[in-house]
Amino acid sequence: MENTKVSVWKANLNWGLILGLALVIYSALLYFTDNMFNRSLGYVSYLLIVIGIFFGVKAYRDNFLGGYISYGQTIGAGIIISLYASIIGAVFTILLYKFIDPDLSQKLYAFSEQQMLDKGTPEDQVEMAMKMTEKFLNPYFMAGFAILGSVIVGLIISLIEGIFLKKENPANEIS
Repeated sequence: MENTKVSVWKANLNWGLILGLALVIYSALLYFTDNMFNRSLGYVSYLLIVIGIFFGVKAYRDNFLGGYISYGQTIGAGIIISLYASIIGAVFTILLYKFIDPDLSQKLYAFSEQQMLDKGTPEDQVEMAMKMTEKFLNPYFMAGFAILGSVIVGLIISLIEGIFLKKENPANEIS
């Protein structure tokens, strides 16, 4: 395949959009089945991210880089894919918490409080933690934190997957 010069940002946009939409659909499914706070089902999101980054970086390598990619390029592509996906997820978070279900923040607050009480956390510590938690239940703050967290997760996944996806061009090796 011909090695066409395309921006890494443009080349990874489609997979970022695909991953972002997959995560939004999954989150909506969790919301509508009343499983938003089910931690076990939440881990499926990580599986979707692993799959999305893997296939996105592989497509970037095969379709835009002539079948070769360095370890650093795999990491960069994975981070870009996760950034695009996280922006889509952040928009969904704002829509969900601000417009679709404005009471969802209070449900999350109550759920978090009950989790702490169930673990046997003393009342005074629960009260102090919940005062702090309340400050972070703003949809815009949650969306921003989701972007940061998703990019960090994307970095970690890219560091691991890059080991398997890198494929150095033999023409670039020094003899």
